[in-house]
Amino acid sequence: MSTSKNKWLVPVAFTNIYVIWGITFLAISFGLKGFPPFILSGLRFLVAGILMICYLLSKGEKANSLTNWKKNAVTGILILTGGTGLVAWGEQYVTASEAAISIATGPFWFIAIDRKNWKYYFSDKFIPIGLIIGFIGLVFFLKGSSAAHASVDSHLRTTAFIVLGLSSVAWVLGSLYSKKNPASQSTLMNIAQQLIVAGLASFFIAFVRKEWTDFSVSAVPLSAWLGVLFLIFFGSIVAYLSYIWLLSVKPAALVSTHTYINPIVTVIAGWIVAHQSINGGQLYGLSIILLGVLLTNVTKYFKLSKRSKVKLRRLRRFLNKTGKRYQPI
Repeated sequence: MSTSKNKWLVPVAFTNIYVIWGITFLAISFGLKGFPPFILSGLRFLVAGILMICYLLSKGEKANSLTNWKKNAVTGILILTGGTGLVAWGEQYVTASEAAISIATGPFWFIAIDRKNWKYYFSDKFIPIGLIIGFIGLVFFLKGSSAAHASVDSHLRTTAFIVLGLSSVAWVLGSLYSKKNPASQSTLMNIAQQLIVAGLASFFIAFVRKEWTDFSVSAVPLSAWLGVLFLIFFGSIVAYLSYIWLLSVKPAALVSTHTYINPIVTVIAGWIVAHQSINGGQLYGLSIILLGVLLTNVTKYFKLSKRSKVKLRRLRRFLNKTGKRYQPI
C-alpha cells in the first residue's frame, strides 16, 4: 500500500495506537466489572484470533505448519497471556492510569534483559542516565500512589505493581524470542496464531485459578461487555494492525512514541470517563518516568541517515572553503 497515495492513513494509524492503546487500560477495568481477569483475557484474545485466522484462511493462506504454531505459541503466551493477561490481574487492585504508567517502564526492562546488546546500549551515555532517571521517577510514582490510596490494602497494591512489572518482563522476553525465532509466514497469520494460543492459555489459567466456578454470563453488566468488545475489535485488531503497518512504512523509533503517549491518554480518559484521579506526586513521577524513557531512546530519534550525513559533510566543506575565501586581510 503506497503511503504517497494514502497519506491520510499515516495520521489515522498513529491516532489508533496513541488513543486506542491508551484507552485499552480503561477498557480492561470496565471488563473486570463482570469478568475475572484471565477469563476476560482469554475471551479477548481467542475471539480476535479466530476472526483473524478465518479471514486469512478465506484468502487462501495456510496455517498447517506445526513449527510456526510452536514459535507463535511461545511468543503469544509470553507477550499476550503473560504481558497483557497479568495487566488485567493487576488492574483488580490498581487504577487503569497506574497500570499504564507502570507499563511505561517497559523500555528499561528491554535494555536490562537484552544482554547481547549491552555494549551498544551503554556506549551511549544517554541510556544509563535515562535508566537512572526513570527508576527515580518510578519511586516517586509509587510513593504518590501509596499516599493516594492509603485506605486500600497496601500489600495487595504492592503485589499488583510487582505483577505489572513482571508483565513488562514477559512482554520483553516474548518480543526478543519472536525476533530471534521468526515464523515463516505472514505477520497477520503470526498474530492470529499468537492470539489463539494466548486465549487458550488464559482460559487454562482461569480454570486452574477456579475463575469459572463462580462466573455467570448472565451476571455480566453491559459496561463489561462493551469493554470486552472494545478490547477485541479495537485493542487486539485495529490498533495492533495499525502498529504493524506503521512499522512497515515509518521508522521504528517514531512508531515507538506510543510508549510515551499511552499513559497520558489513559490518565485523561480515566479522569473523564471513570473519574479516576491522579495526585501531584503521581503526576510528578509520571513526568520523570517519561523523561527517562525519552533519554534512553534520544539517540535513535535524532540519528541521521547516511544521505543526511553526506549532505552535512558537503555543507561543512563548503562552509570551510567559504570561510577561507573571505577571511579578513
